[in-house]
Amino acid sequence: MNSKYEIVIFWSTEDNAFVAEVPELPGCMADGQTYHEALSNAEQIVQEWIDTAKETGRAIPQPKGRLVYA
Repeated sequence: MNSKYEIVIFWSTEDNAFVAEVPELPGCMADGQTYHEALSNAEQIVQEWIDTAKETGRAIPQPKGRLVYA
């Protein structure tokens, strides 16, 4: 998969796992025991998010690239 959506990965002490979040796709996140596992799972879930959006007629945001945080 060649997703152009930004993926933010962080360690969650609460979940005891790395969490990968895709801010541009509401609710799109994955986790993993390693950084790379979380990234791989996020890439898969991005595709599933897009597939589900297409099936349900939901709008799919265009990737904006790097997001700016305040």
